[in-house]
Amino acid sequence: MSNKERYAEWCGEQPAIPVFFQPWWLDAVCAGKGWDVLLVIQPRSERILAALPYLTGKRYWMHFILMPQQTPVGGIWLDQSLLYENGSTWDKETLQTVCDDLFRQLQDLNLHYYYQHYAIGNPCPQVLQSKGMRLRERVTYRLEDLSDLDKVINGFSRNKKRQLQKALSLHAERGKVNAEDFYRFHRDVLSAKRRKISYSREFFLVLERKARRQNQCEIVSIHNADGALYAEAFVVWDNRTMYYLIAAQDHEHEDSGAMALLVLECIKFAREKGLVFDFEGSMISGVAKHFKQFGATPSMYYSVEKFYRRWFAIPYWFYRLFTFRKR
Repeated sequence: MSNKERYAEWCGEQPAIPVFFQPWWLDAVCAGKGWDVLLVIQPRSERILAALPYLTGKRYWMHFILMPQQTPVGGIWLDQSLLYENGSTWDKETLQTVCDDLFRQLQDLNLHYYYQHYAIGNPCPQVLQSKGMRLRERVTYRLEDLSDLDKVINGFSRNKKRQLQKALSLHAERGKVNAEDFYRFHRDVLSAKRRKISYSREFFLVLERKARRQNQCEIVSIHNADGALYAEAFVVWDNRTMYYLIAAQDHEHEDSGAMALLVLECIKFAREKGLVFDFEGSMISGVAKHFKQFGATPSMYYSVEKFYRRWFAIPYWFYRLFTFRKR
């Protein structure tokens, strides 16, 4: 049995594992590129203690690991049974063993560069930092308790409440917009701002199709009385969290309150499913300000980075610069 086959079985035993670690998700976001997984296996029991799925990237002779598109977190996932009974403390000895093993396996891949975002609360980044890997703080904004919707709405800023008043004539719907129309709308609203969409039509159609087969995605949209599309969002979820993954608004209707109504509808959707709502993608100050006005609180997580070849920092800088300009 291959590592990927063993990993697929193991994921079925990990109810807390984020959607972004699931093999079907990795198949979708890594289509045409390929992904693999490193495993830490307990010698006697053959039990998997931890896994590190990764996207294999290559440019000429250079070999690196990066985050796949539309995938907020990755890195090491630990078997949840490694938690002590209080549910918040990890077995330090086992944690060290796991990180040592995976650090060695990464070195054996003969990488030039490694970069992944680790999930909130994951203790591995601090251990990897002690091994010379670089950590960077990242922030996402979340609404943890949606049980009392009135209380959630009362936590909105005056500005967001005012926008909701403007949107009283608009309608929120789920499932009305299909994947083709979603992509076209997002591409066109960015084009009107002279910006380029960061993912391809084929990429999104594959991702939406695979997520819908798992019943772990939906397209939420805002329309006027005539059915014209004002705003839309693609949300995905797992057993614990709903992620506000991609959103777009027609620039001609920015003062309509459509985006505030869109967020509220997504929050209602997460509440119906008993999930935490994660705004995802809050490292840009303007975006973070927008999310905070919905009463969301910051949650910190880490990116982990290592240049295995120091000179690789130069071509990688140019690669990032070129990619940013294209978008």
